[in-house]
Amino acid sequence: MNMRPMVSGRRVRAIFRKEVREYRRSGGIVYAMVVLPLIFLVQPVIVVFTLPANAGSLLSNGHLLLHMLGIPALVPAALAAYSVVGERQQGTLEPVLSTPVRREELLLGKALAAFVPSVVLAYAIYAVFLGIVRLFAHPSVATGLIRLTDIVAQVLFTPLLAAWSIWLGMAISTRCSEIRVAQQLGLLAGLPAAVVASLTAFNVIHASLGFAVGAAAVLLVLVMLGWRVASALFDRERLITGTR
Repeated sequence: MNMRPMVSGRRVRAIFRKEVREYRRSGGIVYAMVVLPLIFLVQPVIVVFTLPANAGSLLSNGHLLLHMLGIPALVPAALAAYSVVGERQQGTLEPVLSTPVRREELLLGKALAAFVPSVVLAYAIYAVFLGIVRLFAHPSVATGLIRLTDIVAQVLFTPLLAAWSIWLGMAISTRCSEIRVAQQLGLLAGLPAAVVASLTAFNVIHASLGFAVGAAAVLLVLVMLGWRVASALFDRERLITGTR
């Protein structure tokens, strides 16, 4: 009986390290990783410092901090959108595709290179915001904002949103011929998730345990579907020849 070879962790790590080096050399990637998170950080900070002390009771009825789930919804898509078309434009894709690296190993290495920095960045920005609120906001405002349920939601949904955005971005990257177009389409594809997070943050969509469980289940299905779609679109021969 023929058995498919196991995914090599060594080759996945090699792809991961190569991708991270490429990201550091790309101005567009650095811009996306700096500017987009700051947009989601600055606006809530301004809101917090303009709120009166008696706003704490109103804040306790909403989930303002969920607004920052827009970071893992958008930033990973911009990174992943670079993963294939960026290498194609630089002329480094063909040598990689000519190696014994399997498609699954290549996709996983590229996905992890977008996933790890995106999730770390999202958690770091969130922690900075919590620190600012705790240190400088009025105590009643801080109490209304910082709640365990919102923190748990941020911790759980950040990797799910990041994984979904990455598979979207990689699928788009395999079909585009220009980096900027791929990144713009990746951001647009991640926008619906960011909009849902914002609507939930401002209580337009009522957050509940059932809603959270349902949203998590939907994201898990989308992540698995995204993996299948990205794998199907990642055709070595087509990518080498540049055909559509």
